[in-house]
Amino acid sequence: MKNDFNKGLILTSLGSFWWGFIGVIYFESVSFIGHTELVVHRCLWTAIMLILTTTFLSKWKIFLKEVKDKKKLISLFLSGFLIFVNWSIWIYAVASERIIDASFGYFIMPIISVLLGYIFFKEELNKKRIFSIILVFVSILILIFFNLKSLPWVGLIVAFSWAFYNLVRKKIEIDTDIGLLIESLYIFPFALVAFYIIVNNGLNDFNLSNPGLSLYLLLAGPMTVIPLFLYVRGVELIGLGPTGMIFYITPTLQFILGYFYYGEDFSLVKFLSFIIIWIAVIIYLNDLYEKN
Repeated sequence: MKNDFNKGLILTSLGSFWWGFIGVIYFESVSFIGHTELVVHRCLWTAIMLILTTTFLSKWKIFLKEVKDKKKLISLFLSGFLIFVNWSIWIYAVASERIIDASFGYFIMPIISVLLGYIFFKEELNKKRIFSIILVFVSILILIFFNLKSLPWVGLIVAFSWAFYNLVRKKIEIDTDIGLLIESLYIFPFALVAFYIIVNNGLNDFNLSNPGLSLYLLLAGPMTVIPLFLYVRGVELIGLGPTGMIFYITPTLQFILGYFYYGEDFSLVKFLSFIIIWIAVIIYLNDLYEKN
């Protein structure tokens, strides 16, 4: 139990760091091609990478076995839709200089995950954990009242799509990579059609005349698969509540990048909220570690 908790903690932390730092820098650097084409490339190359890894690991028998389960296919269709929505809105936020809005959504998401974990999986909520959730809620209220005035739609969609994606995946007993493959294959045909339309109208930046950019866009696959695999595996090992709180690494890094690297606003009030959130995270993680 202790080993599983430690492993889940490490995997979730790595995945969260990747999303909050490496992923932001990569997707922002190619955002000039437009968020629509970038979403299409993310979907296409994610599916292709998972096909290659499934072949390399000789897991097609497992895949064929899983696709015979209609209930799993329906659940994975739902989770595939949720992850597509999350990818699309997040890339839109990066491409339109709304990284802080997206990170705000990711600050909300763990609260939703903790509550969903309690409601659907009876994950424990003791006084320390409830107190940490209250602190996070207070920090969000401060952000809303003094800065954002109202909840941004970008943040809301990011938060709810990701929280419910984690919930659905937690309820499906399937190898992490095979589940991701099935999800991506649901999205793949739509991405192909969208790519055809983009190319047919001469709106594509991906072409053989610019091999450097085209190869760089291929990285959208591993940039998506690697952190997603790490995080989903962490959810499977330690649950929605713990991973939800660890995930605060992602929006924290996004806030820091948005302010120090991309020049977005990071006021004193936002900094205060940032401090309150991390106090809550420390309390929560310390309690989790003591219990496990």
